[in-house]
Amino acid sequence: MDENEIELTCIEGTVQAVVFQNPENGYTVLKVRVGDETVTAVGALPGVTAGEGLRLYGVWTSHASYGQQFKAEHAERSLPEGSAAIYDYLASGAVKGIGVKLARLIVTEFGARSLEVIENAPEELAKIRGITLKKALEMQERFRQQTGLRRLMEFLVDNGVKPIAAARLYRAYGDEAENVIAGNPYILADPAFGLDFFAADGLAQRMGFPPDARERVSAAVVFELRHNEGNGHVFLPRDKLAAATAQLLGIETDPVESALDSLAQEGAVTVQRVAGVEAVYMRDMFEAEREVARRIGVMARTPVDDVPGLKVLMERAEYRCGLTFADRQRMALEMAARGRVMVLTGGPGTGKTTTVRGIIGLYDEMGLNTFLTAPTGRAAKRLTELTGREAQTVHRLLGAGMPEAGEQGREFEKCAADPLECDAVILDETSMVDIKLMAALLDAMPAACRLVMVGDADQLPSVGPGNLFGDIIRSRAVPVIALTDIFRQAQQSSIVKNAHLINRGEVPSLKNTGGDFFFLKRGDAEAVTRTVTELISQRLPKNMGIPPAEIQVLSPSRKYGGGTRELNAAIQQELNPAAPDKKEKTVGQTVFRVGDRVMQTRNNYDIMWVKEDPAFRGTDASAQDESAFEDGAESPRRGGEAGAGIYNGDVGYIEDMDEGAGTAWVRFEDKLVAYPFEQLSELELAYAVTVHKSQGSEYRAVILALPQCPPGLVTRGVLYTAVTRARELLVVAGGPDVFSAMVANDRRQRRYSGLRARLCGEVEA
Repeated sequence: MDENEIELTCIEGTVQAVVFQNPENGYTVLKVRVGDETVTAVGALPGVTAGEGLRLYGVWTSHASYGQQFKAEHAERSLPEGSAAIYDYLASGAVKGIGVKLARLIVTEFGARSLEVIENAPEELAKIRGITLKKALEMQERFRQQTGLRRLMEFLVDNGVKPIAAARLYRAYGDEAENVIAGNPYILADPAFGLDFFAADGLAQRMGFPPDARERVSAAVVFELRHNEGNGHVFLPRDKLAAATAQLLGIETDPVESALDSLAQEGAVTVQRVAGVEAVYMRDMFEAEREVARRIGVMARTPVDDVPGLKVLMERAEYRCGLTFADRQRMALEMAARGRVMVLTGGPGTGKTTTVRGIIGLYDEMGLNTFLTAPTGRAAKRLTELTGREAQTVHRLLGAGMPEAGEQGREFEKCAADPLECDAVILDETSMVDIKLMAALLDAMPAACRLVMVGDADQLPSVGPGNLFGDIIRSRAVPVIALTDIFRQAQQSSIVKNAHLINRGEVPSLKNTGGDFFFLKRGDAEAVTRTVTELISQRLPKNMGIPPAEIQVLSPSRKYGGGTRELNAAIQQELNPAAPDKKEKTVGQTVFRVGDRVMQTRNNYDIMWVKEDPAFRGTDASAQDESAFEDGAESPRRGGEAGAGIYNGDVGYIEDMDEGAGTAWVRFEDKLVAYPFEQLSELELAYAVTVHKSQGSEYRAVILALPQCPPGLVTRGVLYTAVTRARELLVVAGGPDVFSAMVANDRRQRRYSGLRARLCGEVEA
């Protein structure tokens, strides 16, 4: 035996009680009767219920809070045998619809044959008073589902697949799930099942699928398309897609071309000539782009009724806002009244917010019901603060929800069949909106609804696929008002003045003469990291009175020296260091600790949250008893409103951790979310975030780290976006040469998108 190998102990017994079970990762705490004693067993034991027989292989451990436990590495399971064990099993609720009373009746009648009767002879159950044949058949179906799900979980867990995937697969395919996986394990790479291509590929290789198997090649094509959506591309040119897929798999391009043809015939992808290239779209991307172009085109071409007394209504709106509008602002109000769709754009200090307030006031005078929305929670909150009107995220406005696995359901409740009840929508920070989100918003808007798209055209494009705002403006298919004059009050801000200089390609003075813009020359990444850490932890709180919670560190890059990964580790060490009494969990290369500022990195539509009832404020989250969990959702009720959905870019704080339950509690403003430890990979530390991730946000103070970066990040758009995130103070730490190079480089990364061409009528519908 290898000296590093631990010899496993075997124990065998019957499950007396399931103390805790995490449905996401299968982590379970059990009470197991072994001989004459009861022991606590923990481990990945998905779907275990009271009454089952278990043979566990593992090691004995001692937990600081819970004492001696048996940590199971793997298990052999069997259905209960004997009347007493079967009663415990049925009375535990393992079979939906059978509780304590029915369990007693069934076991009294059939004894050790009870499970056999339920599975194979339900008509015998109907002999028991109170059980109809219909009810007996329902019991049979639920029992078979339970045993089928258990077998599927065991099969997948034995092959290194998350238990949560088993539950989703079983909902989609029922008893055929295992056969479906055996035929094509790559279906696990569907986002609905929670695995990626590489996990599915590993399973397929173990099952003996050849390198050029059609299932493998097709899955790799889809993976490449989806992966590049994350790089902003709505489609990929066919030749580039084929070459990238062949390289990924280590095969020739012929099987890839063949798979592409099959996928197109099946309708999974769409191939169309766009802007001189043969474009390959995922079907949903194609439909989203086509529908956005169609709907915006119709809105732009459809006139609205004349507005009687428009001049008077505009004067009333001006009076209501207590403002005097400039000429271009009045033009924007008139355009909003006379058209169904428009774009309002401009840089900092040019009066976009004032104009939006004016449009809201005008729509009020016209009797229109107006909804305000933005792509992120932070942007929506800021819009509310600036306008005094409630604004919601697009996801919340549309009623985001996750379709059932294996179904072609929609992600949003609101759609053409159940539209929003409004006359106008004002969409802020439109540069952040990707093509699919815009398609969903347009689909939910009533046919006669107006749309005002607001944003800064010079900021970076959306993190998601497409270049929606830029494509709409460049198409000239939609009326655009560009605000260019800087208002007097904004002219006093060096942040605003320098942002406009940068946008014109002029390097501002980096001499620190006071005001709200400071440049600290630092020669290398190590010096940048050290300075940034000192600024957020000591200098700005002490000298400027700005607490660390109101300071956001930005960097163009993640991985390189002076990037967010290095900065987060350094800042965490200063602001939230390790301590004997402070709980923490390491996930990959990241240590998550109670008190850390964190950011969600992907849309998760089905993670549960609760809004805390004030009566519970200050209560230790992990101290709630089992009744604090609702329907296995893992979120404490805490007496407040419950819901689902945390989205890419949401920022919160780790409030508590429970090692025994394998759970961390994260607070996003008033929402409390329970993350299984395995799901912490969806989070990252957020003391420092990339400039791309900061879009749509405004912070009281920004520290911008500018070490030497990869050429693709040394661009004017990155610098301009970073500078315009600061409201009161901006401190830049880095090299003047990097700063100047960014100002000079106005190159923008090409994104494969056909929206502009479609809006211009250059592509067939």
